[in-house]
Amino acid sequence: MNIIVAVSKNYGIGKDGGLLFSIPEDMAFFRSTTSGNTVIMGRKTLESLPGGRPLKNRRNIVFSRNGDFSVEGAERVSSVEELQELINGDDNAFVIGGEAIYRALLPYCSRAYITMVDAQADADRFFPNIEQMEEWTLAGASEWKEHEGIRYQFREYHRKAE
Repeated sequence: MNIIVAVSKNYGIGKDGGLLFSIPEDMAFFRSTTSGNTVIMGRKTLESLPGGRPLKNRRNIVFSRNGDFSVEGAERVSSVEELQELINGDDNAFVIGGEAIYRALLPYCSRAYITMVDAQADADRFFPNIEQMEEWTLAGASEWKEHEGIRYQFREYHRKAE
């Protein structure tokens, strides 16, 4: 599995159920990277998507403890074990949020695609600071880019071999 996320300098990822930044190139990167693949998210993340609908051109898997939860175009799981059985080692599965799902699934991921935004943000949801985790290493980074005064950089991290 992989993770894909945009974070602020303080690793903020969201506020009041929405994203912190709207950067067109980041959205395009997200679409091109996840299109045709599996995306894994929490119920609240699904509800925050346009129309609360699953993402097109992707297999959508939603974590929910509510056994009655169902939405057309998505599969529901309630545990990591269920998820692992469902994706069966799919290397092209992407965890897309939110905070609790990122934290629960990060130990099972081998790559992390992080858009680092060079700005502090008033966030109420956060991603773990991967820079401080010795099991992760920065594999590559783009040049710094800018959109409407906001600097950002695409980074790829790999889990170190055991």
